[in-house]
Amino acid sequence: MSDRDYSRPDPDALLRILKKEDERSGKGKLKIFFGMCAGVGKTYAMLSEAREVVTKGTDLVVGYVETHNRMETAELVLGLEVIPRKRIEYRETVLEEMDIDAVLARKPKVVLVDELAHTNAPGSRHARRYQDVLEILENGIDVYTTLNVQHLESRADTVAQITGSIVRETVPDSIFDAAEEIRVIDISPDELAKRLQEGKVYTSERSQQAVENFFKKGNLSALREMSLRLTAERVDRQVREYRQGQRTAATWKSGQRLIAAISPSPHSVPVIRWARRVSHTMDASWVVVYVEQADKLSEEQREQLAKNMKLARELGAEVVTTSGVNIADSLIRVAREQNASQILVGKPDRFVFSRAARLIDDLMKRSTDIDIYIVGQETGRTKRKMSSILPKPQSTPVHYLAAFAFVLLAALICYPFQDFIGYRTVSFILLLVVSLLPLQLGPGPTVLGAAVGALSWDFLFIPPRFTFSINNLEDSLLAAMFFLVATVTGVLSARVRKRERIIKQREARTSALFFLTKDLSSAHSQDEVIRTAVSNIKKYFDADVAFILGDAEGEMAAEAHDASSFHPDSKEYSVAAWVYWNETKAGKNTDTLPSAQATYFPMSGPRYPLGVVGVKLNYDTDLTIDQETLLENFISQITSAIERELLNDINRKSIVVAESERLYKTLFNSISHEFRTPIATIMGVSENLQQENGVAGSASGQAHLNEIRVAAERLNRLVANLLDMTRLESGMIQPRLDWCDVRDIINHALKNLEKELEGHKVTVGIADSVPLLKLDFGLIEQALANLIHNAALHTPAGTDISIDVSVKEDKCIVAVSDNGPGLPEDDLDRVFDKFYRASKGRTGGTGLGLTIAKGFIEAHHGTLGAANRPKGGAEFTVKLPLSTRISDQPGGIA
Repeated sequence: MSDRDYSRPDPDALLRILKKEDERSGKGKLKIFFGMCAGVGKTYAMLSEAREVVTKGTDLVVGYVETHNRMETAELVLGLEVIPRKRIEYRETVLEEMDIDAVLARKPKVVLVDELAHTNAPGSRHARRYQDVLEILENGIDVYTTLNVQHLESRADTVAQITGSIVRETVPDSIFDAAEEIRVIDISPDELAKRLQEGKVYTSERSQQAVENFFKKGNLSALREMSLRLTAERVDRQVREYRQGQRTAATWKSGQRLIAAISPSPHSVPVIRWARRVSHTMDASWVVVYVEQADKLSEEQREQLAKNMKLARELGAEVVTTSGVNIADSLIRVAREQNASQILVGKPDRFVFSRAARLIDDLMKRSTDIDIYIVGQETGRTKRKMSSILPKPQSTPVHYLAAFAFVLLAALICYPFQDFIGYRTVSFILLLVVSLLPLQLGPGPTVLGAAVGALSWDFLFIPPRFTFSINNLEDSLLAAMFFLVATVTGVLSARVRKRERIIKQREARTSALFFLTKDLSSAHSQDEVIRTAVSNIKKYFDADVAFILGDAEGEMAAEAHDASSFHPDSKEYSVAAWVYWNETKAGKNTDTLPSAQATYFPMSGPRYPLGVVGVKLNYDTDLTIDQETLLENFISQITSAIERELLNDINRKSIVVAESERLYKTLFNSISHEFRTPIATIMGVSENLQQENGVAGSASGQAHLNEIRVAAERLNRLVANLLDMTRLESGMIQPRLDWCDVRDIINHALKNLEKELEGHKVTVGIADSVPLLKLDFGLIEQALANLIHNAALHTPAGTDISIDVSVKEDKCIVAVSDNGPGLPEDDLDRVFDKFYRASKGRTGGTGLGLTIAKGFIEAHHGTLGAANRPKGGAEFTVKLPLSTRISDQPGGIA
């Protein structure tokens, strides 16, 4: 396609546009209010725009908006229609989520859904809120939502590296890419720091913690740059897609983008390096383009081209391979598709007829508004050989000999019949023969055939015969016209044939990718994806394939997938392992571990590697650049399909887990209730019988009744511990704070443990400086009771138990100690583990008491530690802040 017809619509581009429009038809539009972190004003901006939209008559409702107790944000919600939230009971805690069924039943034009990356409560229809949004969009409802840059799947690891905070709630990048509009909410780090100090983001104490950790100025600057660059890249991509769809011929210099043209020559190296330097100086993106032609490359040329492309990728370029008869036209076409404003090419030799000189001349004529830069050779490089200056021969001497013989043979066959058909008819026969030459031969042999045809017709048929003289002017003109027509026809036919080969190559690649994509889309499991991938790679590349996948923990599988057509041995597996952990191609025909039998390609996921593909060719020759590009496209499509099935598996498992949790909660509540009722009955009846006369009044009867009561109390404590443990595991323990006296809490705990502490001497020492604390009386009392009961349970009768309370700095310290045998050293790190009991401890108990105590204390932002006393015995130390505040974030403890 030349520069003149570039404005003609491209069928492939039109097909992509129609496909996107078809996918979007009937669906809602997604608008994301995007920011660098919390506190920049995303929710405020979303609500402000929502109020403007409502004033214009748009039907808008609030599906879920979290104001975080910010008055100015809450005021914007007033006057908007709010869909009541769905209340979900989870482990004795009521959680509120968006009622997606109510939203779909209401079916507004626009719905506001805050915090796109939020994880829904167990028992919800979807595990993640972005899945709720996708369902709403599928039903034709537009969605306004908010998102921070750290919640994008591809950016989560980078953010964790910058800030040190691991991001667990992420959103696939595909949702960000599919958004109809991205509105960036941007403020400076200094302005955000001021908002934190004013308490507009978090409470004063949490703001101080945030500034000292996540919200450092350097972190905020990096996150800000990341969000702005991400948005700029999206805009640049949208501009290119629009231009490709509209076939816009003029270059829009809205941004800097370079094209560097390369060839299978070492002289392309300085062009690549210069393009990298220029792009860095101009802060521009750059693309390296190779125009593939129908001519086959030699082994040396293939190796050099591979090196050039590798260098370009290492320097950060995007590598594009295209095909075309005319290199200049192809470069101009790619430049316009990429909206590139500059093209860099190598400097030609002085020889005026060199290919590089002709290329630059063609580019200058066709480039119009695109700048052309000519890069000279690096100092010290050898001069080009004449073979690289002159046009490369496309035909061998055998081809020329065949053309000569074929045309001469046709003339000799016609010679006996010239008197019957006439010598001018013979010219048409010879012209037909010359026209057939391009079907198998190149333009050079075709021109030779035209010359042989004209000369043989003159020598054998035009009077006077057997001479090259022509007496008749008409015959002279016919001979000249014969040569010209034969030459033009032959050359044009050869050019059409060359173009046909290029089209067939392109069609073969497109067809292979189409059938692979079709087969992968019909696969419904990871095993089916692997089987489909193996069969397609074997079909199109005649190669054996090995797939080695990663597991859920990110570790590489110990052996290849069962559907693989070859299984690597230990040596080959080590190569695959290197590729897996380094996410870089290695093996045969590469610079890394080239002694391997196969070439191994990484399948990279957004956050961790998904696996490795090993490809072992069944023939000796290497893959061409075209084949290698196609193979990499295959692997890219296969990786996407595997990632899709992994996400489907995760979604299915989350549904199963949610259903299991719901069933577990129902059964547990029922069983706990059924346990506690008979336990209460047993305890009450046993106490009544102990107070009555008769059989129960005997010593043995009293002993039996006492055992029944003790066993019932122990069972009652077990059920209570199990219920407390489920509350902790739900993550929804919310202390009800009030001013409490530590003396009252300790006295209440000791009173409830009177029977368990019989035979132990308990001493309490509370410093006068201990103030009132803002605590949940019941939770702290239960935590201290568990510590005191643990000391009584694991020490012999007569052991002293001490409870000491003091104030140190800004902490209230409660130490529960004894002078018993102490804790085994090997158990110190595990005493707070769930269901863990010391290896040398007494039998009995569930191993939950210390776990529950630790959980209740941490809910108050306190700590609990265990150690052995120097003089013998164990000591458990509780540290509580003198001023405890609970997070203003809904749904949990800060």
